Amino acid sequence: MDYRIDRDSLGEVKIPKDAYYGAFTGRAIQQYHVTGRKSHKHLISAFVMIKRSAAVANIKCGVIDKKLGQAIISACDKILAGKFQEGFVIEEINSGAGTAFNMNSNEVICNVALEIMGKRKGQNEFLHPNDHVNMSQSSNDTFPTAMHVAILLNLKETIPAVDILIKSLSKKAKEFSGYKKIGRTHLMDALPVTLGSEFAAYATSITKARNSILLAIKELEFVGLGGTAVGNGANTPKGYRSIAITELAKISGLKLRPEPDMQHALQSKFAVANISAAIRNLALELNKIANDIRLMASGPIAGLSELGIPAVHAGSSIMPGKVNPSLAECLNMVCFSIIGNDTAVANAAQSGQFELNVMLPGMLKALLDSTDMLKNFLPIFSKNLIDGLTANEERLRQNIEKSPVIVTLLAPKIGYQKSADLFKESLKTGKTIRELVVEKKLLSEKEINTLFK
Repeated sequence: MDYRIDRDSLGEVKIPKDAYYGAFTGRAIQQYHVTGRKSHKHLISAFVMIKRSAAVANIKCGVIDKKLGQAIISACDKILAGKFQEGFVIEEINSGAGTAFNMNSNEVICNVALEIMGKRKGQNEFLHPNDHVNMSQSSNDTFPTAMHVAILLNLKETIPAVDILIKSLSKKAKEFSGYKKIGRTHLMDALPVTLGSEFAAYATSITKARNSILLAIKELEFVGLGGTAVGNGANTPKGYRSIAITELAKISGLKLRPEPDMQHALQSKFAVANISAAIRNLALELNKIANDIRLMASGPIAGLSELGIPAVHAGSSIMPGKVNPSLAECLNMVCFSIIGNDTAVANAAQSGQFELNVMLPGMLKALLDSTDMLKNFLPIFSKNLIDGLTANEERLRQNIEKSPVIVTLLAPKIGYQKSADLFKESLKTGKTIRELVVEKKLLSEKEINTLFK
């Protein structure tokens, strides 16, 4: 492999000749071997959009030579079009405050721009990653802003996946509306409900969780770009912040606004912890639904066997014919991971000191992992499990007829004690409550029919 020599404030660094990153990144990739995964595509896009927006603002504010600024803009456009992605080599968990990734972005954009100018990579006397690409910026305001943008971009892909599930649950609620079943509290028989009403409640739960996420998104739309190192806007020209954020909103398609308190934007991660909590709450609801489906589908002989589940693959390598609720189990594990990710975000969010929270890459990884899992798996779960569920009508009917808990409906007519005695007798004799009521002539035929309807 051929190499070139790049230089930074620490000295010379040997860099692969064709690499678009530079000295800082060359040093950093020797240090940050954590997950083996490069940074998320939406973080790359977010950073490049920020660098482009900053260049536009710097040109308009008259602090950068227009030719240099235009070269930066052109380089950003090429990267946003999908080129030079291989230059972004910093792993998703890297240096505190994401300085390594900010510099990786600066260096790639700088070298692409140098080639546009007819120069060679590393000829930083003509265009510099710090002096020009990073002009009017700091890692401390660019990474938090990129973090918000990346999460928002991923959520734009996640919300439709949640909507697919809501639609599937609502469709099943209508399909199952005529199936009566035993309700359960404490995992014990309770008063009857309909299978449809259970699924309608599931749809309501996911809708509420979705709406909570949409509400939390509004806080993410406030960004601290222009705050530079400590939130006071040092080294930014007048008007820069407004222009840069307006440009970033335009190019990203997001409703971004300047955070009124720039110091807050750098030191507090409330907006990120808030969206993480909303996503965790969605996971809690999803986990409950997955558990209920697993229980209702248990059997087919010795379990509840109230639901039939579609077979997506063989359930066992040793027991022929076995069908497992594999997709519900997978959703459980997705939810456990999201809950764990939220714990990581919560710990990182309270770990800031004074003017900066430096735990940003870890927070971002956790949130992008969570939203990636949701957007990838919820459509599969909806199509291949929820849409294929069937009701075991005979089992549902038998459970209602046999369960003595129906005696609860008699209590207002014959009293609590007599109802309790009937309950015990039903369990002892195996007779249904209806049979005992008829046998003991406790109610008229009309009353019985009305009550048990």
